[in-house]
Formats: sequence, C-alpha cells, structure tokens
Amino acid sequence: MSAPPSRFHPLPAPLTTDGRRRRVGVEIEFTHLCEREAARCLSEYLGGRVEEEDPNAYRIAGSRLGDIGVELDIRHVHPKRVDGPGRWLRPPLSGWLGAAARPFVPRELVTGPLEVEQMEDLDGATAALRQAGARGEGAGLFDSLGLHFNIAPPATDATTTLALLRAYLVLEPRLRAESLTSGLLRFHAPPPYPPGFIHRVLSPDYRPNLFQLCDDYVAANPTRKRSLDLLPLFLHLFPEQVAPRIRGKVKPRAVMHYRLPLAYVGRPSWSLSADWNRWVEVEALAADPSQLAAACRRALG
Repeated sequence: MSAPPSRFHPLPAPLTTDGRRRRVGVEIEFTHLCEREAARCLSEYLGGRVEEEDPNAYRIAGSRLGDIGVELDIRHVHPKRVDGPGRWLRPPLSGWLGAAARPFVPRELVTGPLEVEQMEDLDGATAALRQAGARGEGAGLFDSLGLHFNIAPPATDATTTLALLRAYLVLEPRLRAESLTSGLLRFHAPPPYPPGFIHRVLSPDYRPNLFQLCDDYVAANPTRKRSLDLLPLFLHLFPEQVAPRIRGKVKPRAVMHYRLPLAYVGRPSWSLSADWNRWVEVEALAADPSQLAAACRRALG
C-alpha cells in the first residue's frame, strides 16, 4: 500500500542553485508544559537524549529530527547566553526568575534545519506535546504564540531575493487576513511594512543590486518585527554594514524568517501544514515572472 500524500506541499525550487536540498528550521511556542517535561516528551516520541543547559533550557540530542531545543522564551533566564548588564543574573537568581516568569512566558521548541518531508514528523511531535499537557491558542494576554519558519532561499542573489520579497508583499494582505482572525491576534502581530517601502519595491522600475536592496530594506525596516523578516539574511550577507543600523537581537543566518504564522498547540486538529503551504504559495508566485509582474501592478493600483 502506498503512503498517503503529505499535507506539506513541496517547495517549487527544492534545491539551491549549487544543488543542495533546501531546508527549514522551525520555532513553535506553547504554554503550560514545563521545559523539562516537554524535553522528556519529545525524547520519548523522537528518540535522542535529554541534556540540560540550565533549569530553563534543554536539548534533545540525536533525535530523528536532529538536535532540538526546548526553552523558556526569555533570554535573561539562560545565564550562559547573557552578555552585558544582565551578566549578574546567575544561578540561583536565573532559576528563580524562570520559575516566576513561567506562568506568563511561553516555552519555545526550536529545530535545526529540516527536510520538508520531516515536517509530518514534527506535526506528530506537537501532538505528543499536547497529549502531555502543552497548550496554546495563537496568543495570550501579553503576546502571540509564534510559529516561525526559517527557510533557506534557493539563492541569495538580487533577482531571487527581490522576487520573493515582491511576492510576499503582494500576498501579505491575504496572508494576514487568513492568519490573524481576531482583534487580539492582530494587536500582537508584527507591524506591516511601511507603505512607501512597499510602493518602491513593487514599482516595475525598481531594479536594485543586492547591496542596494539590503540598504533600502534596512533603512525602512531596522527591526526584526516584520512578518517576513529579512534582517537575518542581510546581516549574514553584509554584517559590517547592517549590524550598526538595526534594533534588537538578530542572529545572522542565510534564511527567510517567516514569522506571521501562529501556533495552536492546544488544538487537537492543528497542523503546521496550512501555514507552510501559504509560504509555498509565495514561492510559487515568485517563480512565475509574468504572474508576479501582474500581481505587482494590481497591488500598486
């Protein structure tokens, strides 16, 4: 008997220009279940051994999805990662702060780069977390519960990057409408791109080289709080030019950081597939120059 078709659509361009399979890292936020119990649950479902970094952060090493992190999503309770003024926050203070913050701060599951075919198994892992007591309904009182995809692009040249950005900009209003279905979700969502930046990028006479595209993006968006965050990619490509101009902690990575989707670990029927497939729509439009040009014209009115 043949295997059932995957709910996760394949990428239109599954390989990079140098022939490597494209991969995606995933971040999933949830509540209720503590980090230690979540790590134990994931180890039982995916295999691998649980390693403690600190009382608020664990690593599942050698699972069938590679190494996976589970941690309280607040940097200052992880003393090995704190620099600058927060360095005084060492154990036991960091442990006490983590315990106090746990009712209000979500936990985060972080994978390494995965094959698209492995996402079905990640869906199963989130179901295992739910059965163990994990919860989450898209947002809490203080913030949203993120589902983030860190997608390796097919290439990092200007043509490819601009096409992906343009496709995202013309589809973003629909993506927001489909993803942000309540006032609370819209309140916590990353702010839209500035209208002037959208108009410039979608204009048919905008033909930047890669550095100009980076420069224009950072000038208009010096924050990672965008639904498609390109700061990790541009910081990876042009670290000296980008680092002094941005706000917040950004890790340089050759990825497209898609951070509009929301996590619903508490829903029995929830799957990552719907949000993943929305991203595949973006890539499909980017890969079709005539359709993309027409979409840009419509968006510009």
